[in-house]
Amino acid sequence: MQEVKINNIKIGGDNPLALIAGPCVMEEESIVFEIAQSLVDLSDEYGMPFIFKASYEKDNRGSEKSYKGPGLKKGLEILLKIKEKYNIPVLSDVHRREDVDLAAEVLDIIQIPAYLCQQTSLLLKAAKTQKPVNVKKGQFLAPESMISPVKKIESVGNKQILLTERGSCFGYNRLISDMCAIPIMQNLGYPVVFDSTHIIRIYGISSSDSRGGVPQFIPHLTRAAVAAGCDAVFIETHPQPQIAKCDAASMLPMDLLPELLKQILAIREALKKSGGK
Repeated sequence: MQEVKINNIKIGGDNPLALIAGPCVMEEESIVFEIAQSLVDLSDEYGMPFIFKASYEKDNRGSEKSYKGPGLKKGLEILLKIKEKYNIPVLSDVHRREDVDLAAEVLDIIQIPAYLCQQTSLLLKAAKTQKPVNVKKGQFLAPESMISPVKKIESVGNKQILLTERGSCFGYNRLISDMCAIPIMQNLGYPVVFDSTHIIRIYGISSSDSRGGVPQFIPHLTRAAVAAGCDAVFIETHPQPQIAKCDAASMLPMDLLPELLKQILAIREALKKSGGK
């Protein structure tokens, strides 16, 4: 498996389980910093490599009136402050080619949203920055079909690739998590991230509606994914998800995160001792 290096963090193979976490989308700057501080403290406490995630824009909202975030320039300014204050790598979604150059000046990982994982022009533009690229598997793709975005990114000489499992379509408005997707995508040659907070969304219902997700299953899915051998976990979290401006129905309350991290690190250690990860 190709090892992916983000600053001093290495993901894949025998490297430690990494945490990619933060709020779905940036809200007030004070809340973003509050979340970042809490996550940095947790990563230090548990010795877990940490990458801060927050979207400067969510472009695939259910309504044109939905909160989309502070936008490219303001969002990157906030991420740069986070990066410099805490000395941690940062990640955000990039939705269009025109954003890539500016985003690459700040982001340590460029994330391609699931709906855009086959968008050749966007993949190539992101890959040409030679930054690590995290591609979320589209809900409509079989895991082995992720060879297509992999080959596109590799075609410009970039082998710093992460693949994220975030569920597969199961009828209308439902996702399921096939844990076999983790080793299948790892066999494509790159580390696999497991996103347990988007998998539990119920589409067709607003993410601000409590019926729009089943977050009580986040711990179950995260534990299962670590047992299946994922290389990193992706968890969107917020101090008060019920009042968050985006994905309120699917983020993990921050007060539940410490116990979950403790559990998944124990699973990871058990696998290592038994000859697994």
